[in-house]
Amino acid sequence: MSTAVPPVIPVSSVQSVESQPPVASPAFLSFVSRLNESLRNGLSQRRPWAELVDRSAFSKPESFSDALVRVRKNYSYFRVNYLSVIGLILAFSLLSHPFSLLLLLGLLCSWIFLYLFRPADQPLVLFGRAFSDRETLGFLIIFSVFVVFLTTVGSLLISALMVGVGLVCAHGAFRAPEDLFLDEQEQVSTGFLSFLGGAATNAAVAAAPAVAARV
Repeated sequence: MSTAVPPVIPVSSVQSVESQPPVASPAFLSFVSRLNESLRNGLSQRRPWAELVDRSAFSKPESFSDALVRVRKNYSYFRVNYLSVIGLILAFSLLSHPFSLLLLLGLLCSWIFLYLFRPADQPLVLFGRAFSDRETLGFLIIFSVFVVFLTTVGSLLISALMVGVGLVCAHGAFRAPEDLFLDEQEQVSTGFLSFLGGAATNAAVAAAPAVAARV
């Protein structure tokens, strides 16, 4: 007498995507490394702070044109110090407004983790729905416009920048540059925000492969 074998019930395995794949680590680490290297190289070019605040070098400019010449020369010499001061003012303004800081950090992390360094061969999946790169980009643009223009973030950044630039211009106008020695070649090669421009360029180079893979 043979024993009856119970029928096998076919079971269909459905693969469900639970979460978004992790960030492309090599590209993200390269981005952070390049940005950190650019910031270190830029900060290594700063002038002594004692030279910046030397009270014996302050005097009233003779005219408006003289003040403009002073600002240009002082910026060429103290550009890293000036940009550091503006950065500190921005940081203080954001730290004094935690909600704006959280919104700005959220916006930055959204661009980094959801678009720039997300694997290009895997769509963004949220709440069980897959979003294409075009939909993700559109959402990030709308979110950026909302954060910058419809919250206090935009006005806070503009106010802090105006205060920082005003402070830099006032210092540059009243600080006599006669004791500063700057090579003519260095004066030509240093444009406005060149320090931040170099860091942004290196960061863009690091992010270019991830963005190019989506186009």
